[in-house]
Amino acid sequence: MNKETASFIPEMTDQEGPQPGPSWGNRRWLDTVSGADADLAAAMDPTQMRVTDMKGAVEKAAAKSGKAMDPEAIQRAASMSIAAMTLVRLYRVRGHMAADLDPLGLSSQREVPEDLTLEFHGLAGLEKEEVYAGGVLGMEWTTVGELHKRLIEVYCGKVGLEYMHIADTEERRFLQDKFESPGETIQFTPEGKKAILAAVLRGEQYEEFLGKKYVGTKRFGLDGGESMIPALEAVIKHGGSAGVREIIYGMAHRGRLNVLANVMAKPYRVIFHEFSGGSANPDDVGGSGDVKYHLGTSTDREFDGISVHMSLTPNPSHLEAVNPVVLGKARAQQAIRDDLTQKLEVLPVLIHGDAAFAGQGVVWESLSLSGVPGYDTGGCIHFIINNQIGFTTSPKFARSSPYPSDVAKGVMAPILHVNGDDPEAVTFACKLAVEYRQTFHRDVVIDMWCYRRFGHNEGDEPKFTQPLMYDAIRSHPKVSKIYETRLIEEGVVEKGHREEAAKEFIDLLDQEFEAAKSYKPNEADWFAGRWAGLNKPADPETARRNVETAIERKAFDHLGKVLTEVPGDLEIHKTLGRVLAAKAEMFETGEGFDWATAEALAFGSLVMEGYGVRLSGQDSGRGTFSQRHAVWVDQRDERKYIPLTTLPHGKFEVYDSTLSEYGVLGFEYGFAMADPKSLVLWEAQFGDFANGAQIMIDQFIASGEAKWLRANGLVMLLPHGYEGQGPEHSSARLERFLQLCANDNIQVCNITTPANYFHVLRRQMLRPFRKPLVIMTPKSLLRHPMAKSSRDEFLGDRQFRRIKSDTAEIADEKVRRVVLCSGKVAYDLIEKRDEKGLKDVSIVRIEQLYPFPGEPLAVRLKRMTGLEQVIWCQEEPKNNGAWFFVQNQIEDSLTLAGFEGKRPIYVGREAAASPATGLANRHKQQQEQLVAEALGLEA
Repeated sequence: MNKETASFIPEMTDQEGPQPGPSWGNRRWLDTVSGADADLAAAMDPTQMRVTDMKGAVEKAAAKSGKAMDPEAIQRAASMSIAAMTLVRLYRVRGHMAADLDPLGLSSQREVPEDLTLEFHGLAGLEKEEVYAGGVLGMEWTTVGELHKRLIEVYCGKVGLEYMHIADTEERRFLQDKFESPGETIQFTPEGKKAILAAVLRGEQYEEFLGKKYVGTKRFGLDGGESMIPALEAVIKHGGSAGVREIIYGMAHRGRLNVLANVMAKPYRVIFHEFSGGSANPDDVGGSGDVKYHLGTSTDREFDGISVHMSLTPNPSHLEAVNPVVLGKARAQQAIRDDLTQKLEVLPVLIHGDAAFAGQGVVWESLSLSGVPGYDTGGCIHFIINNQIGFTTSPKFARSSPYPSDVAKGVMAPILHVNGDDPEAVTFACKLAVEYRQTFHRDVVIDMWCYRRFGHNEGDEPKFTQPLMYDAIRSHPKVSKIYETRLIEEGVVEKGHREEAAKEFIDLLDQEFEAAKSYKPNEADWFAGRWAGLNKPADPETARRNVETAIERKAFDHLGKVLTEVPGDLEIHKTLGRVLAAKAEMFETGEGFDWATAEALAFGSLVMEGYGVRLSGQDSGRGTFSQRHAVWVDQRDERKYIPLTTLPHGKFEVYDSTLSEYGVLGFEYGFAMADPKSLVLWEAQFGDFANGAQIMIDQFIASGEAKWLRANGLVMLLPHGYEGQGPEHSSARLERFLQLCANDNIQVCNITTPANYFHVLRRQMLRPFRKPLVIMTPKSLLRHPMAKSSRDEFLGDRQFRRIKSDTAEIADEKVRRVVLCSGKVAYDLIEKRDEKGLKDVSIVRIEQLYPFPGEPLAVRLKRMTGLEQVIWCQEEPKNNGAWFFVQNQIEDSLTLAGFEGKRPIYVGREAAASPATGLANRHKQQQEQLVAEALGLEA
């Protein structure tokens, strides 16, 4: 016994001389046990007993079992029991650190921490001493040696459990019982074992077949991680028996083709057809397509008579970008199934790489949503394919913590580390994960330690950077060989079973390979299911794209009451009272409707027509600029009242999101992907904050339909406008969205009137197709006296106007200069023009920038027979804003109008590295100058 260990052995108050075990009052010992977190120590009741308490427990237990023990024996047994319980607790906290996890045996993980040894606890040499265990590990009385042996079996085998960071005692006890109870260990019937071996073999032989048939082609194979295949099948089987009826998967490219074929049951011939360069879609569907290891699919599989629908969400090479999309899609499906209370029927499953799980920020942004109202999906199962390498990066360079899964501790998710060479253990871990998720509706992580038999892809040479690892891999037997040997020893299968089963499966693959040569896709699934009745839109230049979006007077008046009447038992803020009084006046007079009221009318009218409306973002309930007030808060008890939720037929939701752009925007995109019958809106606090979610915008919103035939009606609300608020609070980076516009992929609007905003929101739902909509929403126009609409603009035969003609009564033939613009600057131009009494300048607003309204603009310009100059005026610097996008579009419209050769002239701020100045005086000077120049005035 060393001095360090001896310092933890206390002197007993009842008896002189050193005794085994620590002193509960020793703070230094507490730090050792709980990692400086004394609260964790409370997880185990026996360790909270003093020796005198334990003596009483031992005495009662001895009497109950008929053991004859004198006071001295009881005293010693109590001391031994406290030491033993301390040992138990440390194995529960840190046993995973000594688990047999690395199939290659290269990790230092197997080194047993000192505090898991008997020596550390003063128990070395006392292995035969009897201790009272009080039911721990299913034992009442046992010896030190037997207890230690059992702890090693439970916590240091092929599965290592991290769960003592979980705050909830019931959850910890559930996992503890599952691990420590003898009847809950890894047990499979002979038939179950054969099924696991068959699934592993399918995974292995499929990868080998692809490698032989498509030499040199990247497939990002699962080689080395094939135990995931039976494990995912266990998720389907046990999930189905626990109430799951739909599983939504998301994963990167490693192993994706294997999952598509052997878990999702995508026909092998279809995948072989895609490997040969064929499209997954019929020839008349269009789209750019994507590489085969980015594609998704959907299918139904049945186990034990229970059918489970599954979908694998398509995703780009941004490894974890699909995570929030899957979560949003799962939330939407739960809402559609009316399963938001129990959250039993729809299960999200995310499959990760080890380096990506530790390194990508969107992983945390997604994890952090797990318990947030409005974003909670009842728990996600995370499966990490732990290759112990990221491309060429070793773990010590890929993260700062021991495991890739450590970030999940932030949401107190249990973590099951498991050796990928033991498919039974991996399957058991997935079964336990399903049980935990269905019981507690919380995230859970499986960290499967495996290896990547080839390089990052099949063309890489991994020995350039990891020669020792790949020497070990090349001499390491395959998972199926290891498992077959074990089953032969157990008498479950006979020698040669593996070869016979592999041959049978290869024959099937050969048949599918031949069938792929004549395969032709005959149906695309993008307008099936809940999308039935929707379709591809008409040509963007045709008038058929617009629909009538006005509402009836009766509905309008009813909404006025809902939006202005305060329940008698609600005490609202006095300023909100004034806001509501102003709204009431709008409805009474029919004039002065502002932006927020028009928005509420759009939301409310859609709900009354049976649509869902979901608005999400940072501070969206009140609105960043105190403009919306969708949520009224009682000033006495903070009780919330949401007027639009009182409307019949549809459903209105508004959520203040976490402080996340990437994760939350991805979540809302996923929600809109699953539910085209809900208007789903994501609002940035300020428009340029959307650049924190640029990956979602580039890879999903702008190109998802072209790549994967997945339409989406998501709306992005991005506050935009130059009011002197500095570089970060001015520009929503309009130019970036316009640069992404092509092939009728998205819509980009910069709207100037409340009524037109109302109509564009309603148009988003009432048209028979869905396209993402990006709106540069205003800041100062929220309360601008000129940015008002009248009642009549919401009623009758009104619809969204892609361009807005001048409000002034200027005869077309007298117009010499037309100023084309978009957004807030229009009002600055109108005010200055009217102030100066200019009668030959017309100001025309482009409300929709893409698809560009070229034909209606040409019609408008053609009437200006005396036109001499066409100005494009914008607030943004020349290298920002819409100029570089619209200049050719305007020139085409001029040609159509009969002004061939005439080109628009740019007026706006000079090109700049920063989107706006941070100096108020400079902003004012720049604004006055560009307005004057656009109107032909001296600055």
